[in-house]
Amino acid sequence: MIKNLISNKVQQMQPSGIRAFFDLVLGMKDVISLGVGEPDFVTPWQIREEGIYSLEEGFTSYTSNKGLYKLRLSISHYLKNKYGLDYSPDDEILITVGVSEGVDLALRSLINPGDKILIPVPSYVSYGPVAELAGGTPVYIDTKDNNFRLTPELLEKHIDKKVKALLLNYPANPTGVSYAQKELSEINRVLLKHSLFCITDEVYADLTYDFEHTHFAVLPGAKKNTLYLDGFSKSYAMTGWRVGFACGPKEIIAAMTKIHQYTIMCVSITSQMAACEALHSGRKSVEEMKREYHRRRELVVGGLCKLGLGCHMPEGAFYAFPNIKTTGMKAMEFAQGLLKKEKVAVVPGTAFGKEYDDYIRISYASSFDNLKEALKRMERFLEKNG
Repeated sequence: MIKNLISNKVQQMQPSGIRAFFDLVLGMKDVISLGVGEPDFVTPWQIREEGIYSLEEGFTSYTSNKGLYKLRLSISHYLKNKYGLDYSPDDEILITVGVSEGVDLALRSLINPGDKILIPVPSYVSYGPVAELAGGTPVYIDTKDNNFRLTPELLEKHIDKKVKALLLNYPANPTGVSYAQKELSEINRVLLKHSLFCITDEVYADLTYDFEHTHFAVLPGAKKNTLYLDGFSKSYAMTGWRVGFACGPKEIIAAMTKIHQYTIMCVSITSQMAACEALHSGRKSVEEMKREYHRRRELVVGGLCKLGLGCHMPEGAFYAFPNIKTTGMKAMEFAQGLLKKEKVAVVPGTAFGKEYDDYIRISYASSFDNLKEALKRMERFLEKNG
């Protein structure tokens, strides 16, 4: 049988909880989708124009495996000027196919069979499976009782001799939780104490609402033990362009580049040229989108609380993660019922960790009017099924 040819590891892997649910949405009419984490904004015009112009100018070749030097230099200057982070464009920056490839490359570069990777949950759906594909063992740290925040005590509790690294996403998907500098410093002290590496997914850094984002690598002693991942998808509304980047110690970047050159070769040159323009002229657009997300956050969280669905106020990203326990329904039942009866699509919390059957994820990367209508439909659903 053909099935016997497939890797056991892949056969045992569960499909993405987000994509599996949204297969149900395809083909349905008049659905308000609050599920997939994608900005509803179009990529700003000047960035699109640069992509088009680069094609007209004949930029259609491969680039260096590491990525366009022009883009790596732009990233280096941007991080130095804004955050005081000093990364060499020559050997400490790699351009990746979104942050997703960056996570994959990082874990494959670091993990030996049996190594453990600490992952606070709820977490983005790919972290655990990618760690397993790399031959590692994901160790999930349940943060439910700490308002979805990783604490030094929780971190310390899960460390043993087989733990190699912490994978930390903030602002976080699906909760929107982020960390002030003091909190990060406390986490960093634990990592330094145990000589553990830290991989940070900070793709939502620009979408931090209540305080300034602190990059983990700026903390005392952290830079040499940190791989920082970021990209253009969320803050610049460039999901389809697929441009991310990794910054870190040159030895780690070199290892990641080895895998990247054999599997991907390089990111599309058109996308990289557009990303250069994003850093050059896109900041105003980022701030405009951020203000609108902030406005939507207030609407959604306020509306959910009025409906009796307790919800942590997200400090960043564009997700709300309300508790639905008062409805008497579990996550999949709630999500399927809301979709079928009121045509509103949300993601069951179990997509982000099996412990989160009392939660759903709502993306407010949808128009203000859509969000208002979705809340009305949700209220109607709760009244009929309360």
